[in-house]
Amino acid sequence: MDEDDSVFLENKREIERFVGIEAYTTPQIEGIGGIYKHSFKDFIVKEIINDGITLEIKENYPTMDFSQQQKDKYTTFNLVKINKDTFEILRDLSQALKIPSELIHYSGLKDRVSISVQKISIKGDHVDKLKKLKLRDVFIRSIKPTKKPVKIGGNWGNTFIITIRNIVSKKNLSKQIEILINKLKEEGFLNYFGLQRFGIYRPNSHLVGRYLLESRFEKAFNEYVSTIYLTESENIQKIRNGLNLDGDLKKAYSEFPKGMYYERVMINHLIENPNDFEGCFDLLPPDLKNLLISAFQSYIFNKMISLRAEKGISFNNPVKGDAISILDDDNGHITQINYVYGNLQGKYDKYLNEAIKLNRAVIVIPIVGYDTNLSDFPLMSKIFEEVIQREKINYNIFNSELLYQYEFKGSFRAMVIKPIGLKIIEFEEDEYFKGSKKLKIEFSLVKGTYATMLLRELMK
Repeated sequence: MDEDDSVFLENKREIERFVGIEAYTTPQIEGIGGIYKHSFKDFIVKEIINDGITLEIKENYPTMDFSQQQKDKYTTFNLVKINKDTFEILRDLSQALKIPSELIHYSGLKDRVSISVQKISIKGDHVDKLKKLKLRDVFIRSIKPTKKPVKIGGNWGNTFIITIRNIVSKKNLSKQIEILINKLKEEGFLNYFGLQRFGIYRPNSHLVGRYLLESRFEKAFNEYVSTIYLTESENIQKIRNGLNLDGDLKKAYSEFPKGMYYERVMINHLIENPNDFEGCFDLLPPDLKNLLISAFQSYIFNKMISLRAEKGISFNNPVKGDAISILDDDNGHITQINYVYGNLQGKYDKYLNEAIKLNRAVIVIPIVGYDTNLSDFPLMSKIFEEVIQREKINYNIFNSELLYQYEFKGSFRAMVIKPIGLKIIEFEEDEYFKGSKKLKIEFSLVKGTYATMLLRELMK
């Protein structure tokens, strides 16, 4: 893609293909259609902490005092946010408490268009300040001192309560929903990294991440700041196009909305340090750079699933060369206990098949990093090689210093996820779209998986 190109993505399916999301586990069953996130109230996310307890939106336990005798080091609380971005809240907390953002810890990002509750920790004693803090559409509850902080990936998962609206009413719709819900329970959905990983309106994080790993910093800057995506508002498109046409950084700095904080920071850096494109990215928070790089890894993962589908290889039944991970007995997460299906003349295949049927094991796909041993994934390593050939990616990208700096050793991820406790709460007339139906469902997912990918399978 040339730097001055506009990216034409006319609908959600095109955006999904742009980030590697192409296949379904149930392509033979028609989806129910409809829309979600008509209102932030239609998308509720509640974090499940590692002891299996689900946080509740309105819970607010009595505040406890900080105690040096108890060796308290962090202030931990429930953060409830309404229709706000997690990074935006972290910036607001940092500014309000006059502390570096690096002192704030969280286990995962939550959807912006939602009502969500999650655990947050801040290093030090901030009990009194947090009790008095007022932020719009943010509620701080159940404040207590702790010895340890919340950690990235430290939660078990999330519970979702989601309303799908504007479903066209038709004959046998109720039966169709029942069939799809049962299929999702039995067969699960493809564990793609969802659009949130790449950007809903500007789905290019993976491209920026790739250019950073390739040390193409000017191209990374142009992709982040000036490439036009027609999924954005016309006003933002106009501002980006103006920068493309005249290259006037000072004008662009004055025109970019203050809410587009990082674009303005990078533009200002170039004004003061002409052509220092690498320095622009040094100004971004480590968490954001981490997300950009991981988005590239996520894109490769998505493309591997889609290429497997293109080749007609089963998702639910392992084939020779598949890597199988045994799930943890306590929490159902994947473990380092792995087997290769068909290895040793199929010595363990019977047991692996049984474990998969009992939801005690899953087929896993590598998230390739600098330390990934592709020989542990005989089947998917061939698919990986074909993906990077199609994408014209030099394998040396996986030896980038940035991967070492941000500790992207590589890992693996379940190819298919089965929701827990999936159930219908309501199926009735939609009060917002007359003549249409609404469906409210509840389910839980382990950490790192995307509710939107379950909805995609249901709605198509």
